Amino acid sequence: MHDPSPSFPANDSAVPRRLDARDAPAVAALERRCFTLPWTEEQFRQAFEHAAFAVSGIHEGGELVAYLSVYHTPDELEILNIAVRADRRRRGHGADLLRRALREAEKSGIRKAVLEVRPSNAPARGLYEKLGFALAGRRRGYYPDTGEDALIYVRSAPDA
Repeated sequence: MHDPSPSFPANDSAVPRRLDARDAPAVAALERRCFTLPWTEEQFRQAFEHAAFAVSGIHEGGELVAYLSVYHTPDELEILNIAVRADRRRRGHGADLLRRALREAEKSGIRKAVLEVRPSNAPARGLYEKLGFALAGRRRGYYPDTGEDALIYVRSAPDA
């Protein structure tokens, strides 16, 4: 029988852990708090059905306060979203999640990571650059809510 409760315990700590479909409601709720074009709970449930999709999250006090979602192929990691609740930002949660995803990718032989970010999102760009991502291109008019471009950032593993 499927346990509908989230996959995190109430006595959790701020340690990143892998999430699963049971966490879709919490991930979607945080997504709505952080983004103007959020994924729905159903979109997350469907994505969790695919082996190439993964989400790691950080919980505090039994509540999801940060998550990172990715798609991966055997040779590339695509960072989809990093979300941190507004009152938990500037505590290193986004960096912890991103470092963990990059380490796991490298352990499995993935040597390249890619992501898109709004030019106006200076905090995210700073984090990506600090962790070795470099600007590689631009997608014009990428974000439909504002028409803003997306900057494409790429990171190769140090020994790639």
